[in-house]
Amino acid sequence: MKLDWDKIGERFYETGVKKGVLYPQNSSTGLYPLGVAWNGLTAVTESPSGAEPNPIYADDIKYLNLISAEEFGATIEAYTYPDEFAPCDGSGSLATGVSIGQQKRQPFGLCYRTALGNDTDGEDHGYKLHLIYGAIAAPSEKAYATINDTPEAITFSWEVSTTPVAVTGFKPTASLTIDSTKVNAATLASLEDILYGTDVADPRLPLPDEVAALFAAGAPAALALSSIVPDDEAINIAINANIVLTFNNKIAREAIVVTEDDGTIVACTPSWDAAGKVLTLNPNANLSNNTVYIVTIGGVVDIYGQALAAVVKNFITVA
Repeated sequence: MKLDWDKIGERFYETGVKKGVLYPQNSSTGLYPLGVAWNGLTAVTESPSGAEPNPIYADDIKYLNLISAEEFGATIEAYTYPDEFAPCDGSGSLATGVSIGQQKRQPFGLCYRTALGNDTDGEDHGYKLHLIYGAIAAPSEKAYATINDTPEAITFSWEVSTTPVAVTGFKPTASLTIDSTKVNAATLASLEDILYGTDVADPRLPLPDEVAALFAAGAPAALALSSIVPDDEAINIAINANIVLTFNNKIAREAIVVTEDDGTIVACTPSWDAAGKVLTLNPNANLSNNTVYIVTIGGVVDIYGQALAAVVKNFITVA
């Protein structure tokens, strides 16, 4: 088919930066468990480097090019930054409101959004989500000047280097980009619930393998309790029985309580299977004979931020 340039609806451009989220990294796990909104973010300049050719010669001719490793860097500019960024900027707290500089810099992740536009939809055509991992902010200049008749807000700026994270089937990477015009809308909404949080789940930055698995599987199913053992209203249950609950999605947190019918709490040791879907509650002592036990299934939230409505099950032990 003959090529055709600049067709209506195909004059694309990218602009803006908004919805910045900072995710301080947990130093013990390497995960990014809690995000905070970055207000006043004005620019993120991505600056990849490396991938330079190193020519190798043989028989008086160029034999091949060896390419150096590629690195991802960026410059972040903002009018302000969240308090949680202070450790990432090398600040420590001596007391409330008293900070000290030149401290160890905490790695962090970052998420921000840019607009995709075209000649027919303008900036409403779509957007890209940019995820950055393993970032370290370098010390930066802060210029303070007297206020005059044309005052200007101070702009903070940080040079950022990164350490790539593992990606199954690919080389490690420090950056990930999701194009809203090319992915499933429901799955994208599920990812944004993870990134931005919901009424019942805190925002967090998923690693690339989790993002890949989410888009490969499509939008997650509504959270449900698949089964419970013993069954609801079961009788003649052994006093040494465990309570096993199976969910259809991986669970992020729960607040499940086992009690006797008089309200006495039964202390249990919980354990999850490798997939994070099967919870086994092992009572710390044998249950009592001929007693009604109530399992209150509450506070269950999956990794997609979906909450399960509280439900109550019960069973009776053997006489």
